[in-house]
Amino acid sequence: MKMRSHPVMKKRFAVLLAVLVATASASAAELYVGAASVDITPDKPVALDGQFRTRISKGVDNPITATAVGIEARDGERVVEQAVLLSVDLLWVQPMIVPPLRERLRARLPGFDARKLVITATHTHTAPVVQEGWYQIPAEGVMRPSEYREFLLGRLEEVVARAWDSRKAGGVSWGLGHAVVGHNRRAVYADGSVKMYGAGTGAGFSGLEGGADTGVEALFFWNQQSNLLAAGVNIACPAQEVEHRSTINADFWHDVREQLRAGLGKDLCVLAWPGASGDLSTHWMYRKAAEERMLKLRGLTHTQEIGRRVSREVADLFTMARKDIRAEVVFEHKVATLTLPVRKVTEEEAAKAQEEIEALKQKGGASLRTGWLQATVNRRRNQEKKPTFDVDVHVLRLGDIAIVTSPFELFQDYGVQIKARSRAEQTFVLELTDGCEQYLPTARATAGGGYGAIVQSNRGGPEAGAILVDKTIEMVNAMWPESAKPAKAN
Repeated sequence: MKMRSHPVMKKRFAVLLAVLVATASASAAELYVGAASVDITPDKPVALDGQFRTRISKGVDNPITATAVGIEARDGERVVEQAVLLSVDLLWVQPMIVPPLRERLRARLPGFDARKLVITATHTHTAPVVQEGWYQIPAEGVMRPSEYREFLLGRLEEVVARAWDSRKAGGVSWGLGHAVVGHNRRAVYADGSVKMYGAGTGAGFSGLEGGADTGVEALFFWNQQSNLLAAGVNIACPAQEVEHRSTINADFWHDVREQLRAGLGKDLCVLAWPGASGDLSTHWMYRKAAEERMLKLRGLTHTQEIGRRVSREVADLFTMARKDIRAEVVFEHKVATLTLPVRKVTEEEAAKAQEEIEALKQKGGASLRTGWLQATVNRRRNQEKKPTFDVDVHVLRLGDIAIVTSPFELFQDYGVQIKARSRAEQTFVLELTDGCEQYLPTARATAGGGYGAIVQSNRGGPEAGAILVDKTIEMVNAMWPESAKPAKAN
Protein backbone atom coordinates (compact mmCIF):
# COMPACT_ATOMS: atom_id res chain seq x y z
CA MET A 1 0.00 0.00 0.00
CA LYS A 2 1.36 3.40 -0.95
CA MET A 3 1.49 5.85 1.96
CA ARG A 4 0.41 9.42 1.38
CA SER A 5 1.99 12.37 3.15
CA HIS A 6 -0.41 14.19 5.40
CA PRO A 7 -0.46 18.00 4.79
CA VAL A 8 0.23 18.72 8.48
CA MET A 9 3.16 16.31 8.48
CA LYS A 10 4.50 17.95 5.34
CA LYS A 11 4.29 21.34 7.00
CA ARG A 12 5.99 20.12 10.18
CA PHE A 13 8.79 18.52 8.16
CA ALA A 14 9.28 21.74 6.18
CA VAL A 15 9.48 23.79 9.38
CA LEU A 16 11.93 21.30 10.92
CA LEU A 17 14.08 21.33 7.79
CA ALA A 18 14.11 25.14 7.79
CA VAL A 19 15.19 25.18 11.43
CA LEU A 20 17.99 22.69 10.75
CA VAL A 21 19.22 24.66 7.75
CA ALA A 22 19.07 27.92 9.69
CA THR A 23 20.95 26.35 12.60
CA ALA A 24 23.62 24.96 10.29
CA SER A 25 24.11 28.25 8.46
CA ALA A 26 24.14 30.23 11.72
CA SER A 27 26.99 28.10 13.05
CA ALA A 28 29.28 29.38 10.30
CA ALA A 29 30.71 32.80 11.09
CA GLU A 30 32.92 35.40 9.44
CA LEU A 31 36.62 35.04 10.24
CA TYR A 32 38.97 37.81 11.31
CA VAL A 33 42.67 36.99 11.31
CA GLY A 34 45.89 38.71 12.41
CA ALA A 35 49.47 37.45 12.58
CA ALA A 36 52.85 38.54 13.93
CA SER A 37 56.32 37.19 14.72
CA VAL A 38 59.00 38.37 17.13
CA ASP A 39 62.63 37.55 17.86
CA ILE A 40 63.11 36.04 21.35
CA THR A 41 66.90 35.60 21.11
CA PRO A 42 68.74 36.87 24.24
CA ASP A 43 71.57 39.37 23.79
CA LYS A 44 73.77 37.72 26.44
CA PRO A 45 75.08 34.20 27.07
CA VAL A 46 72.48 31.93 28.67
CA ALA A 47 72.21 28.37 29.97
CA LEU A 48 70.68 26.13 27.32
CA ASP A 49 67.84 23.76 28.12
CA GLY A 50 67.36 20.11 27.24
CA GLN A 51 70.37 18.09 28.41
CA PHE A 52 71.47 16.81 31.81
CA ARG A 53 74.76 18.71 31.60
CA THR A 54 75.05 22.49 31.83
CA ARG A 55 75.72 24.25 28.52
CA ILE A 56 76.38 27.99 28.35
CA SER A 57 75.69 29.51 24.94
CA LYS A 58 78.77 30.54 22.98
CA GLY A 59 76.95 32.38 20.22
CA VAL A 60 73.87 32.40 18.00
CA ASP A 61 73.59 30.15 14.95
CA ASN A 62 70.19 31.56 14.03
CA PRO A 63 67.43 33.44 15.83
CA ILE A 64 64.78 31.81 17.97
CA THR A 65 61.32 33.26 17.44
CA ALA A 66 57.72 33.35 18.62
CA THR A 67 54.82 33.50 16.19
CA ALA A 68 51.18 34.32 16.95
CA VAL A 69 47.99 34.08 14.92
CA GLY A 70 44.85 35.70 16.31
CA ILE A 71 41.51 34.28 15.13
CA GLU A 72 38.06 35.63 15.83
CA ALA A 73 34.69 34.56 14.43
CA ARG A 74 31.88 37.12 14.26
CA ASP A 75 28.21 37.01 13.45
CA GLY A 76 27.68 40.65 12.55
CA GLU A 77 28.92 42.60 15.57
CA ARG A 78 28.63 39.61 17.90
CA VAL A 79 31.82 37.71 18.76
CA VAL A 80 31.18 34.00 18.33
CA GLU A 81 34.58 32.49 19.16
CA GLN A 82 38.26 33.36 19.46
CA ALA A 83 41.76 31.98 19.86
CA VAL A 84 45.39 32.99 19.69
CA LEU A 85 47.71 30.28 18.43
CA LEU A 86 51.26 30.92 19.65
CA SER A 87 54.37 28.86 18.87
CA VAL A 88 57.72 29.46 20.56
CA ASP A 89 61.24 28.14 19.98
CA LEU A 90 61.68 26.74 23.49
CA LEU A 91 62.20 23.30 25.00
CA TRP A 92 59.03 23.50 27.09
CA VAL A 93 56.15 25.78 27.93
CA GLN A 94 56.99 26.03 31.62
CA PRO A 95 54.36 26.66 34.35
CA MET A 96 56.05 29.97 35.15
CA ILE A 97 55.32 31.17 31.59
CA VAL A 98 51.64 30.45 30.90
CA PRO A 99 49.80 31.98 33.93
CA PRO A 100 51.87 35.22 34.00
CA LEU A 101 51.44 35.66 30.25
CA ARG A 102 47.69 35.20 30.54
CA GLU A 103 47.56 37.77 33.32
CA ARG A 104 49.41 40.28 31.15
CA LEU A 105 47.03 39.63 28.28
CA ARG A 106 43.96 40.10 30.47
CA ALA A 107 45.22 43.58 31.36
CA ARG A 108 46.31 44.50 27.84
CA LEU A 109 43.59 42.85 25.72
CA PRO A 110 40.32 43.05 27.68
CA GLY A 111 38.35 41.84 24.64
CA PHE A 112 40.33 38.61 24.45
CA ASP A 113 39.63 35.59 26.66
CA ALA A 114 43.17 34.76 27.82
CA ARG A 115 42.20 31.14 28.48
CA LYS A 116 41.87 30.82 24.69
CA LEU A 117 45.64 31.31 24.30
CA VAL A 118 47.21 28.12 22.88
CA ILE A 119 51.00 28.16 23.39
CA THR A 120 53.16 25.39 21.91
CA ALA A 121 56.93 24.80 22.20
CA THR A 122 58.99 23.38 19.33
CA HIS A 123 61.18 21.43 21.79
CA THR A 124 64.46 22.83 20.52
CA HIS A 125 67.27 21.82 22.89
CA THR A 126 69.30 24.94 22.05
CA ALA A 127 67.09 27.63 23.60
CA PRO A 128 67.42 29.35 27.00
CA VAL A 129 66.54 27.87 30.36
CA VAL A 130 63.64 29.75 31.96
CA GLN A 131 63.51 28.09 35.39
CA GLU A 132 65.94 28.81 38.22
CA GLY A 133 67.60 25.96 40.08
CA TRP A 134 67.77 23.34 37.35
CA TYR A 135 71.35 23.89 36.26
CA GLN A 136 74.56 25.02 37.97
CA ILE A 137 75.03 28.37 36.22
CA PRO A 138 78.08 30.65 36.64
CA ALA A 139 77.37 33.68 38.80
CA GLU A 140 79.01 36.12 36.37
CA GLY A 141 78.69 36.79 32.65
CA VAL A 142 75.51 34.75 32.08
CA MET A 143 71.89 35.93 31.92
CA ARG A 144 69.92 34.34 34.74
CA PRO A 145 66.89 32.21 33.78
CA SER A 146 64.61 34.63 35.67
CA GLU A 147 66.06 37.57 33.72
CA TYR A 148 65.51 35.82 30.40
CA ARG A 149 62.01 34.84 31.51
CA GLU A 150 61.04 38.48 32.06
CA PHE A 151 62.46 39.39 28.67
CA LEU A 152 60.56 36.48 27.09
CA LEU A 153 57.25 37.37 28.73
CA GLY A 154 57.53 40.92 27.42
CA ARG A 155 58.17 39.68 23.88
CA LEU A 156 55.34 37.13 24.03
CA GLU A 157 52.90 39.74 25.33
CA GLU A 158 53.93 42.02 22.46
CA VAL A 159 53.60 39.45 19.68
CA VAL A 160 50.18 38.25 20.90
CA ALA A 161 48.94 41.86 21.15
CA ARG A 162 50.22 42.66 17.65
CA ALA A 163 48.54 39.59 16.16
CA TRP A 164 45.27 40.24 18.00
CA ASP A 165 45.13 43.98 17.28
CA SER A 166 45.89 43.48 13.58
CA ARG A 167 43.04 41.04 12.91
CA LYS A 168 40.92 41.85 9.87
CA ALA A 169 38.45 39.97 7.73
CA GLY A 170 40.22 37.01 6.20
CA GLY A 171 40.01 33.33 5.48
CA VAL A 172 41.44 29.92 6.15
CA SER A 173 42.29 26.78 4.19
CA TRP A 174 44.15 23.57 4.88
CA GLY A 175 45.86 20.59 3.33
CA LEU A 176 47.66 17.32 3.99
CA GLY A 177 51.00 16.31 2.51
CA HIS A 178 53.88 14.02 3.41
CA ALA A 179 57.57 14.43 4.16
CA VAL A 180 59.97 12.17 6.02
CA VAL A 181 61.27 14.06 9.05
CA GLY A 182 60.90 11.95 12.20
CA HIS A 183 62.15 8.41 12.82
CA ASN A 184 61.35 6.09 15.70
CA ARG A 185 64.32 6.32 18.06
CA ARG A 186 63.64 3.33 20.33
CA ALA A 187 65.71 0.26 19.42
CA VAL A 188 64.31 -3.15 20.43
CA TYR A 189 66.50 -6.14 21.22
CA ALA A 190 65.97 -9.89 21.20
CA ASP A 191 65.61 -10.03 24.99
CA GLY A 192 62.67 -7.61 24.83
CA SER A 193 64.60 -4.62 26.17
CA VAL A 194 64.40 -1.20 24.55
CA LYS A 195 66.95 1.60 24.41
CA MET A 196 66.47 5.11 23.07
CA TYR A 197 69.06 5.64 20.31
CA GLY A 198 70.27 2.10 20.88
CA ALA A 199 72.78 0.62 18.42
CA GLY A 200 71.41 -1.41 15.54
CA THR A 201 74.68 -3.07 14.55
CA GLY A 202 74.69 -6.10 16.85
CA ALA A 203 73.05 -9.49 16.34
CA GLY A 204 70.65 -8.85 19.21
CA PHE A 205 68.98 -5.88 17.48
CA SER A 206 65.48 -6.83 16.31
CA GLY A 207 64.03 -3.56 15.03
CA LEU A 208 62.39 -0.32 16.10
CA GLU A 209 59.56 -0.20 18.59
CA GLY A 210 57.12 1.74 16.43
CA GLY A 211 56.57 3.58 13.21
CA ALA A 212 56.62 7.24 12.26
CA ASP A 213 53.97 9.67 11.01
CA THR A 214 55.09 11.33 7.75
CA GLY A 215 52.09 13.65 7.55
CA VAL A 216 52.56 17.37 6.99
CA GLU A 217 49.36 18.99 8.27
CA ALA A 218 49.21 22.57 6.95
CA LEU A 219 46.81 25.34 7.93
CA PHE A 220 46.85 28.57 5.90
CA PHE A 221 45.57 32.00 6.98
CA TRP A 222 44.73 34.64 4.36
CA ASN A 223 43.76 38.29 4.26
CA GLN A 224 40.71 39.59 2.40
CA GLN A 225 42.76 39.99 -0.79
CA SER A 226 43.67 36.27 -0.67
CA ASN A 227 47.28 37.03 0.25
CA LEU A 228 48.91 34.55 2.60
CA LEU A 229 49.46 35.91 6.13
CA ALA A 230 50.53 32.84 8.06
CA ALA A 231 50.86 29.08 7.92
CA GLY A 232 50.63 26.53 10.71
CA VAL A 233 52.77 23.48 9.96
CA ASN A 234 52.23 20.36 12.09
CA ILE A 235 54.98 17.68 11.89
CA ALA A 236 55.31 14.62 14.13
CA CYS A 237 58.87 15.34 15.22
CA PRO A 238 60.54 17.39 17.96
CA ALA A 239 63.14 19.98 16.95
CA GLN A 240 66.33 18.40 18.26
CA GLU A 241 68.65 17.67 15.37
CA VAL A 242 71.36 19.97 16.78
CA GLU A 243 70.45 19.25 20.40
CA HIS A 244 74.01 18.89 21.75
CA ARG A 245 75.36 22.23 20.55
CA SER A 246 76.33 25.09 22.83
CA THR A 247 74.89 27.76 20.56
CA ILE A 248 71.38 29.19 20.29
CA ASN A 249 69.58 27.53 17.42
CA ALA A 250 65.94 27.13 16.36
CA ASP A 251 66.90 23.76 14.86
CA PHE A 252 65.21 22.65 11.63
CA TRP A 253 62.33 25.11 12.07
CA HIS A 254 64.69 27.96 11.16
CA ASP A 255 65.38 26.29 7.81
CA VAL A 256 61.68 25.55 7.27
CA ARG A 257 60.79 29.20 7.89
CA GLU A 258 63.56 30.61 5.72
CA GLN A 259 62.77 28.35 2.79
CA LEU A 260 59.02 28.96 3.06
CA ARG A 261 59.57 32.72 3.14
CA ALA A 262 61.81 32.48 0.09
CA GLY A 263 58.98 30.87 -1.84
CA LEU A 264 55.77 32.23 -0.30
CA GLY A 265 56.68 35.73 0.93
CA LYS A 266 59.38 37.27 3.11
CA ASP A 267 56.89 38.38 5.79
CA LEU A 268 55.19 34.99 6.17
CA CYS A 269 54.49 34.04 9.79
CA VAL A 270 55.05 30.32 10.45
CA LEU A 271 53.48 28.52 13.40
CA ALA A 272 55.82 25.62 14.21
CA TRP A 273 53.82 22.74 15.67
CA PRO A 274 55.33 19.42 16.81
CA GLY A 275 52.90 16.52 16.52
CA ALA A 276 52.70 13.44 18.75
CA SER A 277 56.33 12.32 18.68
CA GLY A 278 57.68 11.47 22.13
CA ASP A 279 59.34 8.37 20.67
CA LEU A 280 60.55 10.04 17.46
CA SER A 281 63.42 12.30 16.44
CA THR A 282 65.30 13.45 13.33
CA HIS A 283 68.29 11.23 14.14
CA TRP A 284 68.86 8.29 11.80
CA MET A 285 68.72 4.84 13.39
CA TYR A 286 70.04 2.99 10.32
CA ARG A 287 71.26 3.76 6.75
CA LYS A 288 73.39 6.53 8.26
CA ALA A 289 76.20 6.34 5.71
CA ALA A 290 73.77 6.53 2.79
CA GLU A 291 71.92 9.46 4.37
CA GLU A 292 75.17 11.36 4.99
CA ARG A 293 76.31 10.75 1.40
CA MET A 294 73.07 12.22 0.05
CA LEU A 295 73.52 15.33 2.19
CA LYS A 296 77.03 15.79 0.79
CA LEU A 297 75.78 15.37 -2.77
CA ARG A 298 73.10 18.01 -2.19
CA GLY A 299 75.49 20.29 -0.33
CA LEU A 300 73.08 20.59 2.59
CA THR A 301 73.13 20.15 6.34
CA HIS A 302 70.53 17.83 7.85
CA THR A 303 68.41 20.74 9.08
CA GLN A 304 68.54 22.31 5.62
CA GLU A 305 67.46 19.01 4.08
CA ILE A 306 64.50 18.85 6.48
CA GLY A 307 63.69 22.44 5.53
CA ARG A 308 63.80 21.46 1.86
CA ARG A 309 61.45 18.53 2.33
CA VAL A 310 58.91 20.35 4.46
CA SER A 311 58.92 23.66 2.55
CA ARG A 312 58.58 21.87 -0.78
CA GLU A 313 55.54 19.98 0.52
CA VAL A 314 53.92 23.05 2.11
CA ALA A 315 54.47 25.05 -1.10
CA ASP A 316 52.69 22.31 -3.04
CA LEU A 317 49.80 22.36 -0.56
CA PHE A 318 49.69 26.15 -0.87
CA THR A 319 48.88 25.93 -4.60
CA MET A 320 45.87 23.73 -3.85
CA ALA A 321 44.73 25.36 -0.62
CA ARG A 322 44.49 28.81 -2.24
CA LYS A 323 41.69 27.40 -4.43
CA ASP A 324 39.56 26.66 -1.35
CA ILE A 325 39.84 29.70 0.95
CA ARG A 326 36.90 29.94 3.33
CA ALA A 327 35.93 33.28 4.83
CA GLU A 328 33.00 31.84 6.80
CA VAL A 329 33.45 28.62 8.76
CA VAL A 330 32.28 26.87 11.88
CA PHE A 331 34.69 27.90 14.64
CA GLU A 332 34.57 26.37 18.12
CA HIS A 333 37.22 26.39 20.83
CA LYS A 334 36.85 24.37 24.03
CA VAL A 335 39.32 24.23 26.91
CA ALA A 336 39.06 21.41 29.43
CA THR A 337 40.96 20.36 32.54
CA LEU A 338 41.46 16.59 32.61
CA THR A 339 42.26 14.66 35.78
CA LEU A 340 44.72 11.86 35.03
CA PRO A 341 46.17 9.09 37.21
CA VAL A 342 49.79 9.38 38.28
CA ARG A 343 52.04 6.56 37.12
CA LYS A 344 52.78 4.68 40.33
CA VAL A 345 56.40 4.31 41.43
CA THR A 346 57.15 0.85 42.80
CA GLU A 347 59.27 0.29 45.88
CA GLU A 348 61.97 -1.27 43.69
CA GLU A 349 61.97 1.72 41.30
CA ALA A 350 62.27 4.19 44.17
CA ALA A 351 65.13 2.21 45.72
CA LYS A 352 66.99 2.07 42.42
CA ALA A 353 66.58 5.83 41.97
CA GLN A 354 67.91 6.44 45.50
CA GLU A 355 70.94 4.23 44.79
CA GLU A 356 71.76 6.28 41.71
CA ILE A 357 71.37 9.54 43.67
CA GLU A 358 73.90 8.30 46.23
CA ALA A 359 76.31 7.24 43.46
CA LEU A 360 76.05 10.69 41.86
CA LYS A 361 76.76 12.36 45.19
CA GLN A 362 79.94 10.31 45.52
CA LYS A 363 81.05 11.62 42.12
CA GLY A 364 80.27 15.21 42.96
CA GLY A 365 76.65 15.15 41.84
CA ALA A 366 74.83 16.37 38.77
CA SER A 367 72.12 18.80 39.75
CA LEU A 368 69.58 18.15 37.02
CA ARG A 369 69.88 14.38 36.95
CA THR A 370 69.88 14.22 40.75
CA GLY A 371 66.72 16.32 40.88
CA TRP A 372 65.14 14.16 38.18
CA LEU A 373 65.76 11.04 40.27
CA GLN A 374 64.75 12.72 43.53
CA ALA A 375 61.38 13.63 42.03
CA THR A 376 60.77 9.91 41.51
CA VAL A 377 61.64 9.09 45.11
CA ASN A 378 59.38 11.89 46.34
CA ARG A 379 56.53 10.64 44.16
CA ARG A 380 56.74 7.23 45.79
CA ARG A 381 56.23 8.90 49.18
CA ASN A 382 53.28 11.03 48.07
CA GLN A 383 51.47 9.00 45.42
CA GLU A 384 48.78 7.66 47.75
CA LYS A 385 47.97 11.20 48.92
CA LYS A 386 48.20 12.63 45.39
CA PRO A 387 47.13 9.83 43.04
CA THR A 388 46.06 12.18 40.23
CA PHE A 389 47.16 15.33 38.44
CA ASP A 390 45.41 17.85 36.21
CA VAL A 391 46.27 18.96 32.68
CA ASP A 392 44.61 21.42 30.32
CA VAL A 393 43.76 20.48 26.74
CA HIS A 394 42.38 22.58 23.90
CA VAL A 395 40.10 21.29 21.16
CA LEU A 396 39.30 23.59 18.23
CA ARG A 397 37.05 23.11 15.26
CA LEU A 398 37.93 25.37 12.33
CA GLY A 399 35.81 24.48 9.34
CA ASP A 400 36.35 20.79 8.63
CA ILE A 401 39.52 20.42 10.68
CA ALA A 402 40.18 19.77 14.35
CA ILE A 403 43.15 20.99 16.36
CA VAL A 404 43.81 19.15 19.64
CA THR A 405 46.57 19.75 22.18
CA SER A 406 48.50 17.89 24.85
CA PRO A 407 51.11 19.13 27.37
CA PHE A 408 53.07 15.86 27.08
CA GLU A 409 55.79 14.52 24.85
CA LEU A 410 53.10 12.27 23.49
CA PHE A 411 54.13 8.91 22.05
CA GLN A 412 53.24 8.70 18.39
CA ASP A 413 50.66 5.90 18.78
CA TYR A 414 48.41 8.26 20.74
CA GLY A 415 48.44 10.74 17.86
CA VAL A 416 47.47 7.96 15.46
CA GLN A 417 44.61 6.91 17.76
CA ILE A 418 43.26 10.46 17.95
CA LYS A 419 43.47 11.01 14.19
CA ALA A 420 41.91 7.64 13.39
CA ARG A 421 38.95 8.13 15.75
CA SER A 422 38.30 11.79 14.98
CA ARG A 423 35.21 12.69 12.95
CA ALA A 424 36.98 15.73 11.56
CA GLU A 425 38.11 15.60 7.95
CA GLN A 426 41.66 16.36 9.11
CA THR A 427 43.05 16.47 12.65
CA PHE A 428 46.09 18.37 13.89
CA VAL A 429 47.64 16.99 17.10
CA LEU A 430 49.89 19.46 18.97
CA GLU A 431 52.11 18.20 21.77
CA LEU A 432 54.06 20.27 24.34
CA THR A 433 51.23 22.79 24.56
CA ASP A 434 50.32 24.76 27.69
CA GLY A 435 52.62 22.72 29.92
CA CYS A 436 55.61 20.38 30.22
CA GLU A 437 54.39 17.05 31.52
CA GLN A 438 57.31 14.85 30.35
CA TYR A 439 56.77 11.78 28.17
CA LEU A 440 53.46 9.93 27.96
CA PRO A 441 54.37 6.38 26.87
CA THR A 442 52.25 3.48 25.66
CA ALA A 443 51.88 0.10 27.37
CA ARG A 444 54.19 -1.39 24.73
CA ALA A 445 56.85 1.20 25.57
CA THR A 446 56.66 0.79 29.35
CA ALA A 447 57.01 -2.98 28.95
CA GLY A 448 60.27 -2.46 27.07
CA GLY A 449 61.60 0.27 29.34
CA GLY A 450 64.34 2.66 28.27
CA TYR A 451 64.54 6.43 28.60
CA GLY A 452 61.20 8.04 27.83
CA ALA A 453 59.23 5.05 29.11
CA ILE A 454 60.81 4.50 32.54
CA VAL A 455 59.01 5.90 35.56
CA GLN A 456 61.56 8.71 36.01
CA SER A 457 60.57 10.03 32.58
CA ASN A 458 56.83 9.98 33.20
CA ARG A 459 54.28 11.64 35.39
CA GLY A 460 51.52 9.65 33.73
CA GLY A 461 51.56 6.21 32.14
CA PRO A 462 49.47 4.20 29.67
CA GLU A 463 46.33 4.52 31.84
CA ALA A 464 46.62 8.30 31.64
CA GLY A 465 47.22 8.02 27.89
CA ALA A 466 44.01 6.06 27.36
CA ILE A 467 41.98 8.64 29.31
CA LEU A 468 43.61 11.52 27.45
CA VAL A 469 42.74 9.99 24.08
CA ASP A 470 39.17 9.09 25.07
CA LYS A 471 38.37 12.50 26.55
CA THR A 472 39.96 14.35 23.64
CA ILE A 473 37.95 12.32 21.14
CA GLU A 474 34.75 12.97 23.09
CA MET A 475 35.39 16.71 22.80
CA VAL A 476 36.30 16.52 19.11
CA ASN A 477 33.37 14.40 18.05
CA ALA A 478 30.90 16.52 20.03
CA MET A 479 31.75 19.32 17.58
CA TRP A 480 30.59 17.26 14.61
CA PRO A 481 27.07 15.92 13.95
CA GLU A 482 26.30 12.41 15.19
CA SER A 483 25.80 11.28 11.59
CA ALA A 484 29.34 12.26 10.59
CA LYS A 485 31.64 9.25 10.39
CA PRO A 486 35.38 8.87 9.98
CA ALA A 487 36.55 8.17 6.46
CA LYS A 488 37.04 4.47 5.78
CA ALA A 489 40.55 3.26 5.09
CA ASN A 490 41.12 1.75 1.67
